[in-house]
Amino acid sequence: MIARAALLACGLAAWSGEALASEIACWLDRGVLVAPATAAGVSGDFIIDTGADHSAIHNTRAQAAGYEGETLSGEVSLAGARVVRQGLAIEDLDARTWAFPTPIAGVIGADILRAFVVELDVAPCRLTLATGSEPPPARGLGLPISWTGPSPTIDAAVSDGPRAMVLALTPATGLDAGLRLSPQIADIPGADAKTVGPFESGRAELRALSLGGELFEAVQTGLTDGAGAADGALGLQVLGRWRLRFDFPAARLYLADR
Repeated sequence: MIARAALLACGLAAWSGEALASEIACWLDRGVLVAPATAAGVSGDFIIDTGADHSAIHNTRAQAAGYEGETLSGEVSLAGARVVRQGLAIEDLDARTWAFPTPIAGVIGADILRAFVVELDVAPCRLTLATGSEPPPARGLGLPISWTGPSPTIDAAVSDGPRAMVLALTPATGLDAGLRLSPQIADIPGADAKTVGPFESGRAELRALSLGGELFEAVQTGLTDGAGAADGALGLQVLGRWRLRFDFPAARLYLADR
């Protein structure tokens, strides 16, 4: 816990503008965004998660590269963009990646991505990172991004039928579900601890979710572990309805029709 707190405090040291951002192919695995990247000399397939509060390298990959301990620092390269002197956790990611058909080298999270404008289209899957001065003008509906601790949030309305409320939800491209809600917000009768784990089957249907003028009904919903300050998280099963532009420097998420 101490090492993770130090990692989050370290944050983004610097980014390099030497390489212009470029569009790369990506893919969805179990609903999770995956793309090739390199972090601290470790190359492979990484989960790209706008909702993750920190970035990490799988401990088995870090050990194979000669790293020891709980953290390391190095350059991160993704979609033509480079971040230098980035703090990275060394973690066992098996619980998060066991269902993937190919090995996952690590996670690139919001601590890195928040320095960029991140554009994503999942059909077909294409990913672009750029600095705030590089991208063309944004299109689509713009939603304000707030930061709840180290994670971004946007407002969305949810309803279980009798009740409706507006929640602060983290848009998480690395989430394995369409929606997860904090146990402080919702409960699932008969659910056990497995409900908060990745790729579990014990989910419930939420009556409705409204975002960007679109109504989603019978949304498959799980629970978070309750550790974060946000009310929950939205995954690509919902967000993938649009072409996405996370303009983190301008604190806006744009939802554009294809």
